[in-house]
Amino acid sequence: MTSGFFYPKTATGASSLIPSPPWHYSGDLLTVEYRTNPDRVRELLPEPLELAEEDPGAVALIWADWQSCSDSRDELLDPVRSQYKEAFVVVRCRYQGTTYSRCVYIWVDKDFAIARGIHQGYPKKFGSIHLTRPHPYGPAPKLEAGARFGATLAAADRRLAQAVITLKEPSDTNGFVNGHPMAHHRQLPSIAGDGQALNEVIESGAKSFEAGPAWRAQAELELFEAPTEELARLTVDEPIAAYFRQVGVVWDGGKVLENR
Repeated sequence: MTSGFFYPKTATGASSLIPSPPWHYSGDLLTVEYRTNPDRVRELLPEPLELAEEDPGAVALIWADWQSCSDSRDELLDPVRSQYKEAFVVVRCRYQGTTYSRCVYIWVDKDFAIARGIHQGYPKKFGSIHLTRPHPYGPAPKLEAGARFGATLAAADRRLAQAVITLKEPSDTNGFVNGHPMAHHRQLPSIAGDGQALNEVIESGAKSFEAGPAWRAQAELELFEAPTEELARLTVDEPIAAYFRQVGVVWDGGKVLENR
């Protein structure tokens, strides 16, 4: 008998790359929202998903600096197992008349985060992600008007995106693009080469959520071409807004919308 939520499975399960849910997250989120050509969003939506009816070209590029753990909280006292950063791109879509958010690109810097993404339907890849951390003392920016934060994303030795935001005022929201349950695909090609062994459309989202004050910001965002990445196809045609917020989230599974 072997144990463990994810590979490698062993007699004790201690080697499993990720523990079983629920997974708990504390993090800083830097969000930049903008509009692109809706056709570029449409080409990233596999069937049966359709463009959102309202603001179909809206995009959110989000940088996150996370600490995460299982119910035991053991990972928090062994920080190499809890701390990671990610940058992800969210659009909105429609499934059977309901509007969802969908992550179309995402880069992370730890292997356990990639494994969680495989389970959740996030298209995670390795990347190099950095963002300015707030701090109440010294030269680091505080959460106050005028504070400036930077963020960068690179993968395979190429810079893909960079942003600088300047906090302006408290905000009632942290944006709207990433404000719905997620609609993702969980897919695994058959080892025999005859289609998909797993092909689900799933819905997932936070089991619980708490957050500090959101700050609205002004953003400068640049995207760059790379030979093995397509983020730059989502061109920044019109800025919407930017935000900074500290959040706490619990994730504990989802539901299958459709088996294909």
